[in-house]
Amino acid sequence: MKLWTGLGNPGAQYAGNRHNIGFMALDRIAADHGFSPWRARFQALVTEGRLGGEKIMLIKPQGYMNRSGQAVGEAARFFKLGSDALCVFHDELDLAPGKCRLKQGGGAAGHNGLRSIIAHLDADFARVRLGIGHPGRKDLVSAYVLHDFARADADWLDDLLRGIGDGAPALAAGDGPRFLNAVAARTAPPRNAGRAGRAGGNDRPTAPAPATPAASRAPEKPAEQAARPAARPAPEQAPEQAPDTRSPLQRLVDRFR
Repeated sequence: MKLWTGLGNPGAQYAGNRHNIGFMALDRIAADHGFSPWRARFQALVTEGRLGGEKIMLIKPQGYMNRSGQAVGEAARFFKLGSDALCVFHDELDLAPGKCRLKQGGGAAGHNGLRSIIAHLDADFARVRLGIGHPGRKDLVSAYVLHDFARADADWLDDLLRGIGDGAPALAAGDGPRFLNAVAARTAPPRNAGRAGRAGGNDRPTAPAPATPAASRAPEKPAEQAARPAARPAPEQAPEQAPDTRSPLQRLVDRFR
């Protein structure tokens, strides 16, 4: 069994916050793969299902972000799971919006939810880091993460969540690259190399057709023949004269006849 945790804050007023993208990811996985209805357990909302050959429990802690570790620790102890069975989905300020990265172990990097889980277990668990971007100044971070996604974010956010749902079976099987490829197929689909109406996508200009030999041209129609000027006849050549076989005397006599 594996335990997948999404980080966020409970309550309708926080549901659309950037800080709650971890909850959103788990909701998408549960919906796409037919998990059981969410129910309260371990100070959290939980649901169970199977991805391939793996049994997965999804858990959304219902304490606030800085107490996420209480629910995760309680569930891990109940099922006798170590941190190697845990994967945490969380928002990441240091990634551009819509980016997704995997990480094994490491520190909290200022994230209160990660800090709480590390305190109740240890740091050697997998993380799915979901980029939300950075507001630009440290003093703006709190208001930024506790604010809803902008309307302009709707398209990339939907693509990202769909990609997570697509790749969840690969992640459950331990195939991180295939999981990331599934996400990338949604967030950065390959462009169609060919243009509409162009067979084979060949962008090179078509070479002009070679001239048709005269012998292979179609016969001319009568109207075309009439329009074409008549060819000039070749000049006649003078007939050749027979050689003169007369003697000089005979030629002189014939001259005075």
